[in-house]
Amino acid sequence: MTDSTDVHRPRLHELGVASGAFRRGPLNAITDVAGVRVGHSTVQTDTLSTGVTAIVADQLNADRRWLPAGLAVGNGYGKLIGATQLQELGAIETPVLLTSTLSAFRAADALVAWVLEQPGHEATRSLNPVVGETNDSYLSDIRSRPVGESHVREALAAATSGPVAEGGVGAGTGTVALGYKGGIGTASRVFSVGASDYTVGAIVQSNYSGTLRIAGVPMPAADLLVAEPAVGDGNSCMIVLATDAPLDARQLSRVANRAIFAMHGTGSDFAQGSGDYAIAFSVAEGSPPDDSLLSPAFEATMDAVEEALVNSLLQATTRTGFHGNTARQVPIDAVRERLRRAEWMRESERMRD
Repeated sequence: MTDSTDVHRPRLHELGVASGAFRRGPLNAITDVAGVRVGHSTVQTDTLSTGVTAIVADQLNADRRWLPAGLAVGNGYGKLIGATQLQELGAIETPVLLTSTLSAFRAADALVAWVLEQPGHEATRSLNPVVGETNDSYLSDIRSRPVGESHVREALAAATSGPVAEGGVGAGTGTVALGYKGGIGTASRVFSVGASDYTVGAIVQSNYSGTLRIAGVPMPAADLLVAEPAVGDGNSCMIVLATDAPLDARQLSRVANRAIFAMHGTGSDFAQGSGDYAIAFSVAEGSPPDDSLLSPAFEATMDAVEEALVNSLLQATTRTGFHGNTARQVPIDAVRERLRRAEWMRESERMRD
């Protein structure tokens, strides 16, 4: 088991990449949405690289038992527990957990136990836990199903509203994306609907195939790494979105769709065996806006998700795990050089015009 870290691994904005049409939130994280907290439990041994990430909305409590939510499925090769009821009723009743494929069922059972202990659930007879997953078997002994109740409770207890740890932590500990070490990433954007400003925040678990692009610039692992790129077994991605805009379930499903679209900007090949899911929920109350006002929400969502996906790789560090398999970190100096070169070429073209 080895981890290699640079002195400082930058997030996307630190590389000078602009935010697009909408500004980033103060933390540039899903926790910029008031009341949303994130916690991790990380499991690392010689054979295990896995964990749990919990996304908790404080608005989901004894007085408010569900939040409006929408689901988008880019490719359904996955085990998203609770998906059908979420889609049917347009609501979530529990925190959202992310974990490893074969541990998702244990995590769901532990989440149910935790929620039933919360105030207001003394008489609850039915509950729909929402647990997403990606396959981390390239770096972890997935068949041992190591994630259990203690890890779920640890992630829930650790959930905070501040900066979100990214890269190889929690559910991103063993993931591989676009030939590099993948992981957890987050970002946010502030947008307007009519005369009001709102925030949309994204958190991702990246574990999919393709050729990395950052700000439209190709960053092939075969070119940037001195060793062979990592080839994971998962080819999947989980995306969770939170917003304080008062969107209804149908509108949140439309927002979730745009989150899937954003994967293309990072170079996803949307492989046959990929389980690509996006869940969007709103913490707000009130009447939903007219659909004609939603375009800014869609664009802000795509920008936030694309940046969160890139952050998940930029923040991840090299890890050697199960069977000696190694997933290597994105080489930051090479990324900087390619971004500089691309900007120089764009400037040269502008001068010629």
